Amino acid sequence: MEENRFKQQMRAFDHWKADIARTIQQFMHWLDSQQLGEAEISLRLYEAVETLRSDRLTIAFVAEFSRGKTELINAIFFSDYKRRLLPSDAGRTTMCPTELFYDTVEDEAYIRLLPIETRLEELSIADLKKDPSRWTTFPLDINAPDRMAETLQQVIKVKEVPRQDAERLGLYSAELSASMNGQGEPPATVEIPQWRHALISFPHPLLQQGLVVLDTPGLNALGNEPELTLSMLPNAQAVLFVLAADTGVTRSDLDMWQNHIRGCRGEARAGLVAALNKIDTLWDDIKNPAEVEATIESQRRETARSLGIEADKVFPVTAQKALLAKIRQDGDLLRRSRLLILESYLSDNIIPAKQAIVRDNMIGIAGSIFDGVRQSFLSRLKGVQSQADELRGMKDTNAEVLQHMVKKTRERQAAFNKKMEHFQSSRRVLAQQAKIIMDALSLVTFDRMMGDVRKDMEGSWSTAGLKKSMQTFFDNMRDTMQIVSRQADQTYAVAQTIYNKFYEDSNFNGTKPKMFSVKKYSEDFEKLYWEAEKFRNSPVTTMTEQSFVVKKFFISLGSHARYIVSQAHQEADNWLKDIMHPLVRYINEGKLQLEQQMETLNKVNESKEGLQEKLKELEAQTADIEAQLATLDEMDHALRMPIGEEVSQRQEPLSSVA
Repeated sequence: MEENRFKQQMRAFDHWKADIARTIQQFMHWLDSQQLGEAEISLRLYEAVETLRSDRLTIAFVAEFSRGKTELINAIFFSDYKRRLLPSDAGRTTMCPTELFYDTVEDEAYIRLLPIETRLEELSIADLKKDPSRWTTFPLDINAPDRMAETLQQVIKVKEVPRQDAERLGLYSAELSASMNGQGEPPATVEIPQWRHALISFPHPLLQQGLVVLDTPGLNALGNEPELTLSMLPNAQAVLFVLAADTGVTRSDLDMWQNHIRGCRGEARAGLVAALNKIDTLWDDIKNPAEVEATIESQRRETARSLGIEADKVFPVTAQKALLAKIRQDGDLLRRSRLLILESYLSDNIIPAKQAIVRDNMIGIAGSIFDGVRQSFLSRLKGVQSQADELRGMKDTNAEVLQHMVKKTRERQAAFNKKMEHFQSSRRVLAQQAKIIMDALSLVTFDRMMGDVRKDMEGSWSTAGLKKSMQTFFDNMRDTMQIVSRQADQTYAVAQTIYNKFYEDSNFNGTKPKMFSVKKYSEDFEKLYWEAEKFRNSPVTTMTEQSFVVKKFFISLGSHARYIVSQAHQEADNWLKDIMHPLVRYINEGKLQLEQQMETLNKVNESKEGLQEKLKELEAQTADIEAQLATLDEMDHALRMPIGEEVSQRQEPLSSVA
């Protein structure tokens, strides 16, 4: 059968990223060849290349138990193994959140499992990922499918523990269990997952090209690990919510959707779709095909109504029949399974959306550097052409006129130096503004504030006290973002004044300074606030021991808040470093041009014979600058080239940059 479109698009996306990385590397070599390489710029470009190489496209699958979620993952991505790669037998399967990817650093296949007992520690899953020694690792023998499948069974393992241990882990509440199940006496032991999180590194082509599949089991997993809904699901390019056609939207499905999924994608619900699985249960040999189709369509529309989304975002499928069809090469059964429709949606919508994000990020990092360098070369070209025009007009110039020109050039140098004094003074003002911004976003400041909030929370043994402490924390973060926003506006105004000064007094017409906005980070904190409210008001929190509630808050919500601040700090730091860079480059070019012009006048003043020689030199410089601008434009075009156009197939004039 024909290779599915998702795999084709994923391969094209991977090639596109490699081409963009190659373009940025060529740009770095070109900057060095032009003596324009600066440590700060080189570091930024190197980080951009590394970001491209480590970039991943994450698709999260979320469902209650027994919805066929893992079977759907097998059918979409891993059917070429002619078997179920992930365990998806009847009953409960995946018991802990599982990430499938390929570890390009260690370059080996393995399954890495985080013991459930780590829930007692004050470390997030993101923190624990940095320390492989905290995980239990099993190698995967890809040449022995049966042995590998047996090893992968680890993700479904559970164990019996004393009820008190389950309570300490936050995995059992006697009050909640009684209210939900009508039980009387609480049990002596409780069944809990053996693992908290699983990482599976596997050398599948899609995973090697940057795909990550996040398999999230059940409502309990989402409730017990807020990090999933705070970070992992929002950062996924697509969230596929799997339901079963034979049950429709159940109460637990709806709870999961409303409390953990719908809100994590923002108001636009970008990348959020539903798969109505097991439509083969609706196939009925007694009914004709039109009647079966009407039944499936009715279920689809009812599902869309229950979830509050458009019907075209609900995809009826049968994962089990699709997997079987791919294994048996049965085109008719594959068509009836409708999986190709879902695969087409993922390839035509999710991959291009991810590509647009990556492209915008790369243009945001490297594009401004391209623009600044181009402005420098245009300024240099204008200066060289101006000198050449002056020399052509000096063929019959007498000594007195030459002396006058020398005097005027010296006056321009003096005016330039005076302007530089004002520029340096303005930069000191900018530095003061920058310090206020960076201090406000300092992780040291944040950690100190979090320590105070934690002390208050641990001293509050009431719901009202807990709410007050959380409210104080978010009020502080709102104040911080307002301070940063106000100072960023003032910093931008100072920078704009400096740029305008050069616009008025010179030929500088480069790009204007960019603004810095904290809107994204403020919105992230607002989302976090509502997650904190849900956390505080949930029955599980109400019935959980206070010290564990505080610990859980800081592990999940607190660590995510710290991540938001660190991202804002990094972006602000880059902005402050970049804001004056185009002007600094222009100033350096202007200084060099004035020095070269003075040198030319002195040579001509000494001997008219040197005039023609200097003119030829300037004409050669003009041709070289124009050639370098053409090379720069070609690299810039390659950077901005959309997916689908093979950058690697273009002509290779860039080989001359070294």
